[in-house]
Amino acid sequence: MAELYAIAILVKPKKAYTEEHTMEKIKIDAGAAFLYPMPMVLAGSVVDGKANFMAVGWVSRVNFKPPLVAIALGPHHTNKGIDENREFSINIPDVSLIEETDYCGLVSGKKTDKSGLFNVFFGELDKAPLIQECPVSISLSLFDAVKLPFNTLYIGEPKEVFTEEKYMTGNMLDIKKVNPFTLTMPDNQYWSIGENLGKAWSIGKSLKK
Repeated sequence: MAELYAIAILVKPKKAYTEEHTMEKIKIDAGAAFLYPMPMVLAGSVVDGKANFMAVGWVSRVNFKPPLVAIALGPHHTNKGIDENREFSINIPDVSLIEETDYCGLVSGKKTDKSGLFNVFFGELDKAPLIQECPVSISLSLFDAVKLPFNTLYIGEPKEVFTEEKYMTGNMLDIKKVNPFTLTMPDNQYWSIGENLGKAWSIGKSLKK
């Protein structure tokens, strides 16, 4: 009897799922296949001698070494500066800049001069305009531009990253201090950052056998 008991406590029973606990999956429009959420950034380039910025939600780190970051842009005025100069910037606004960020997505630099909307500065790359008001600004050299059926995927290699001490905890950026916001589509809504849930590549260790 003792042996049977020992075996019983060593074997972890699988969860029993009944019809009551099973949710029926439904299909939605494949065109609504967006990731939830998406970080909101301001992409910058110099077009016809002027700094220009546009709001971008389709952005991601895409390579480890060298570090590469990609933004997917439709046919926009900003593209002209990236194509000609092979440099651009990615600026991370905080929630206090939500109106300015949204504005940059509403108007085109082809018709509206957005160069005076922010305090602009430059690092080593003089065609990658950076925004003083943003907690984080990254200058990038163009690594590759991939033409897709509608968008162009601009892949950039970060050359400089600018921030301020107040956004740091130790030697790392602190997301709560940066206070960025995110985008969801196709409902087109902005969202703030929530609470910390745990350490990545650590919290799941309890499930390892």
